[in-house]
Amino acid sequence: MESLQFDWIMGSKWYAVYTRARWEKKVADLLSKSGVENYCPLNKVVRQWSDRKKVVEEPLFTSYVFVRIEAKQHALLRQTDGVVNFVYWLGKPAVIRDGEIELIKRFLNEHINVRLEQTRVSVDDRIRILNGPFMEMEARVIAVNNRTVKAILPSLGYTMTAEKENVEVI
Repeated sequence: MESLQFDWIMGSKWYAVYTRARWEKKVADLLSKSGVENYCPLNKVVRQWSDRKKVVEEPLFTSYVFVRIEAKQHALLRQTDGVVNFVYWLGKPAVIRDGEIELIKRFLNEHINVRLEQTRVSVDDRIRILNGPFMEMEARVIAVNNRTVKAILPSLGYTMTAEKENVEVI
């Protein structure tokens, strides 16, 4: 396989790639050896055995590894052992914001036994706002984007846009 090494260029972005089952650490290691910047978020989990407790590191996202590459390197990346494909959003490889990668890194450095919970929000769902000036108010969802929810607050006559993590479906 050709080397995937590259210099820091402004065109490189974070992408999520699917890996074979239980290959997250192996893929991250192979990518590192090829010179590809990658991140396999590892969650510190306390495991109980009959005679002891131990903290082990498990991938936070099963079958995902994040890579920072340029678009022209996509074909080469797919040739890496264990890489199945890119995670797609709207027909294109999903670009992950630098801030989201940093947030994951910081969160995992500060906490153990982290759990992921996928939240689904759909148009016409009733939601409750969790924080901010409209905290505890209920609203009806009128639009959903990949990071935001647009909801109508009928009692106030406002439409608001909120990040998905600041609302809960009721």
